[in-house]
Amino acid sequence: MSESLVIVALVTLPLAAALIAVILPRRGSSLSLLVVAGNAAALAVLIRAVVGQGPLTLAIGGWQAPLGITLRADGMALAFLTMATLVMAAVLVSARAEFGGGEATETRRQWAFWPLALLLWGAMNVVFLSRDLFNLYVALELLTVAAVALVAIDGKADALGAALRYLMFALLGSLAYLLGAALLYAQFGTLDIALLARSEIGGEAAVDFMAVGLMTAGLAAKTALFPFHAWLPPAHSGAPAPASALLSALVPKASFAILIRIWFEALPGLATPPLLATLGTLGAIAIVYGSVLALRQTRLKLMIAYSTVAQIGYLFLVFPLAGGDSYMQPWAAGAWTGAMFHALSHGLAKAAMFLCAGLWIVAAGSDRIDAMRGLASATPMIASAFALAAVTLVGLPPSGGFTAKYLMLTSAFVSGQLAWAAVLLIGGLLSAAYLYRPLASAFARDDEAVFTPVPRLAQAMPLVLALAAILLGLASQGPFALMQIGLPSSASAGLQ
Repeated sequence: MSESLVIVALVTLPLAAALIAVILPRRGSSLSLLVVAGNAAALAVLIRAVVGQGPLTLAIGGWQAPLGITLRADGMALAFLTMATLVMAAVLVSARAEFGGGEATETRRQWAFWPLALLLWGAMNVVFLSRDLFNLYVALELLTVAAVALVAIDGKADALGAALRYLMFALLGSLAYLLGAALLYAQFGTLDIALLARSEIGGEAAVDFMAVGLMTAGLAAKTALFPFHAWLPPAHSGAPAPASALLSALVPKASFAILIRIWFEALPGLATPPLLATLGTLGAIAIVYGSVLALRQTRLKLMIAYSTVAQIGYLFLVFPLAGGDSYMQPWAAGAWTGAMFHALSHGLAKAAMFLCAGLWIVAAGSDRIDAMRGLASATPMIASAFALAAVTLVGLPPSGGFTAKYLMLTSAFVSGQLAWAAVLLIGGLLSAAYLYRPLASAFARDDEAVFTPVPRLAQAMPLVLALAAILLGLASQGPFALMQIGLPSSASAGLQ
């Protein structure tokens, strides 16, 4: 019973706090810190229970599927929940300086940020725990509404345009996902992931493929996989830095997590070599395309945003790497775990980078990369955080990004899929090239530069996230073991 209450608390705490923050707007920042503490405590209890007992399942209201909604805490869910908690804690503390931290007269953006951030957090928790495809749709829509509003929170013309573009892509993705879910329900009479996994695949195979294809396309649009990425760079670069950190670190992971649930748990039998190759090819194009465009940017936040386009591409290499010509594929579990490590390390590192970018813009008064000469000496903690985050994104040891790429490269070499190995290596080199530019500018000496002072606490938050991304690699045994709890059979046996 206690574990069930903890699962409920992870969902209800942020959502209830979001409603209270609307009623008591000047208490939003303090309320959010209480939610951080409560969420962290609940997560610690749940991790201990899952490690000791295995995956925990809760049927809401006692109604079993297919009539009721099931929540399940397994290793993957707990890993993503932990990353989200770390990111939210750092972002909410950092946001107090920009969006007000107490009794000051609130502006519209100060009033709106706290409930929107908490609403986004609650929706994220539902996505990671839910086992019903329609419930996942509802949570994803709640997440999208909060994310779009955060993009437009400043009310500037370019931010409003970026938010509108994001909304259009999100609506089209939602429509495709919902249509696919309706087809699945008509075919199987349920949208519960566990029941779908036990369903007979066949008969109306064309309908099954159409349904899952529509859902995959819709989720790819929400994840900003190439060529559905056009909304991401203007949205992430135009939002305030704390919002950008949430949008880049967390929002794409929600739709990707649903994709993983669908293909590796609900309907792995529908995976075919052409489909896996297509998803992998789109991921490879995203890596190269996003990296090249990141190289061409002169503005820091826009460069980081295009980097997100590239880094998302790595996630989709899990599909061909977890496939193959034989039934039992010893490399599949490594590919799956490597993709999860990449999602976690990217979330931590990219949130750190956007927070660094926001502070550097405050210090330099501009987000142009060439205007940041000498910033490292003025803000050493921020420079250290950005450098450590860059180490993670490039995939250098001892970071979590290195662990992710090591596992995926090993899977590629063992399975003989050398093309994907080449993509991983080329992507790492391109990442080093575009991340070197802001670091070189920041560490360049400029004795005449004058910068606005940045509070120490604000500088510490991105450093904590960047160090967590490094620690993910240094202490990888624990997260690795956690993610094996409730590992889908198709993640170890392969999608074919």
